[in-house]
Amino acid sequence: MDSTFILAVIFLAIAAWFAWRYYKLRREVNDLAARLRQQRFDTDTQELETLASVIASLMATYDFRLSTLDSERARLAAVLEQMTDGVLIADAQGIIQFANPAAGRLFQTSQLVNRSVTEVIRHHQLVEAWRRCQHTRQMQSETVEVPTRHQYLQLVVVPDQHSSGSLLLAQDLTRIRRLETVRRDFISNLSHELRTPLASLKALTETLQDGALDDPPAARRFIDQIQIEVDALSQMVSELLELSRIESGRLSLDLQPVSPFDLLTSACKRMKLQAERAGLTLRVECAKDLPRVMVDAQRLEQVLVNLIHNAVKYTKPGGEVVLGAEAGPGEVRCAVRDTGIGIPADDVPRIFERFYRVEKSRSGSGTGLGLSIAKHIVEAHKGKIWAESVEGQGSTFYFTLPTI
Repeated sequence: MDSTFILAVIFLAIAAWFAWRYYKLRREVNDLAARLRQQRFDTDTQELETLASVIASLMATYDFRLSTLDSERARLAAVLEQMTDGVLIADAQGIIQFANPAAGRLFQTSQLVNRSVTEVIRHHQLVEAWRRCQHTRQMQSETVEVPTRHQYLQLVVVPDQHSSGSLLLAQDLTRIRRLETVRRDFISNLSHELRTPLASLKALTETLQDGALDDPPAARRFIDQIQIEVDALSQMVSELLELSRIESGRLSLDLQPVSPFDLLTSACKRMKLQAERAGLTLRVECAKDLPRVMVDAQRLEQVLVNLIHNAVKYTKPGGEVVLGAEAGPGEVRCAVRDTGIGIPADDVPRIFERFYRVEKSRSGSGTGLGLSIAKHIVEAHKGKIWAESVEGQGSTFYFTLPTI
């Protein structure tokens, strides 16, 4: 916000300075012409030539400064055209005299000039910030949520020191607020994931200290459970480190041409026993002659195993999980489809966030990092991943891979 705001103010100040110089020069020429009319000159040729030279010099200076002013105005206009922040200039009565394209997008209207600030902004808190600036002649700032447009807007109002108007800078903070929400949820979810195994470890060690060590069979059970909790924590730390390495761009891929059919079949074989134990059918529906893809087979199998594992975990006995793939323009689209419990519509856009879990799946095992890792691996292969689901009817996870 500070850089774009300062840039806009600097360019406006430059334009104002050149405009002031232009009018000053024009006034000088007019004064000179008035003096010429009031004075009587001899018809001395040299004196007339001197006068003509002075006038020519003034006009050349005038033309140069006018050209410079036009150039600066064009540069300012280009900057304002490209800015993602909305810029409005209003006069003392609150009538907008200038608006850049970003302002039209932010306030969702194409016609802003010659309309009032109140009519364009249409939010009482933002309008009140403008009124405070007009009253106090001091910079004002206000941030509000616009529920009807699902936006967070910040408005900075700066008084024009050369007139009674004002400069209004509007910014869309929606993406920043969304990132803050993701960060808060990540911290909350991480605390939740750590709290459970740590509380279990504390209870187990206290039980051992209170006398369970004297009962060898019980002590063995407690130690085995401690081992399970420690393994879970180790897995979480390992996956966090892997996710950090992937997000920082340090993921190395061993790219080789691979058949999509072979990729799906390998993952299916690896998860076949787990699916059978859960009472599910796991099968592959994929043509053998699909275009080959250039991928790291081990990493992509990791993605498929994670998706199959989730499908098995949230599908009731008697259901099925189907692995499929089909060719598209320049890509192959793979899918993992299940007949499980499905995902609520509000949760679908967020399931690839770190530690994000649907509430009813909190009791399930896992770290909540698998889908986030899968997303980054697919994107590292220049593909994309998404999910479609109907609660109670199952889910389908798709990801694309560019063909060779």
